[in-house]
Amino acid sequence: MDLSFCSLNRTFAYEKARKMAHFEIHDQMGMMDLIQEIGFLPLLDSGIAGFSAEEMADEECRYVVFPDGGWDWPLWKWKGPIVTESPCVYGKFFAGKAGFVSRSWWPDLINYRHSRMPIPEEGTIEDMILQTLREHESLITRQLRAECGFTGPKMRSRFDAYITRLQMGCHIITEDFVYPRDKHNREYGWGWSLLTTPEALLGREACLCDRTPEESYQRMHAHLSSLLPQASSKQIDKLLKL
Repeated sequence: MDLSFCSLNRTFAYEKARKMAHFEIHDQMGMMDLIQEIGFLPLLDSGIAGFSAEEMADEECRYVVFPDGGWDWPLWKWKGPIVTESPCVYGKFFAGKAGFVSRSWWPDLINYRHSRMPIPEEGTIEDMILQTLREHESLITRQLRAECGFTGPKMRSRFDAYITRLQMGCHIITEDFVYPRDKHNREYGWGWSLLTTPEALLGREACLCDRTPEESYQRMHAHLSSLLPQASSKQIDKLLKL
């Protein structure tokens, strides 16, 4: 296989997707501004051409592997500062995939999602996970998994499925990212999500909406339809619905 040809094709796909979306990301501050401008931004492939931070990013911001085996991915490293320094919310909100929602659109998303997935019934596994997280206010994923007793074989994937579902329901969000440190006190690795609840991080007022869930859904759908003329109604439904 001609690797240079494959690389050229991938570059062309990236450029085409960026042109379709009409947005570009050059740096961390630009990405913060873009989230506020468009309201919703999946981190990686969303299923809609051009609609992800990865596709909108300059080539210099994308994942690269160095000859010595090291790697760099500015886009990935920006997640933490963006979550902690700008008015947005981060979690697995888009068909089980991660992305950002501006604070101005968050009330509509949580309003609609809570109507589709209300607070879990007492005694359920989802309720136990949420109660544990509320007691601690915030925990990294592996700590929460251990606190909830998901420590046996094959329990990790089962637990992750519950966390993804609770994030899709807007019951759990990411507060920050925590990285291990080497002997020189330098951060390394992919990092762990520091999980919390929207009410703990944002406050209850920030999660209230004066529209009905259906009005919120239609408002978000209309916004994304105008933003993404290349997307079908079904594709937007997939992003917004549980």
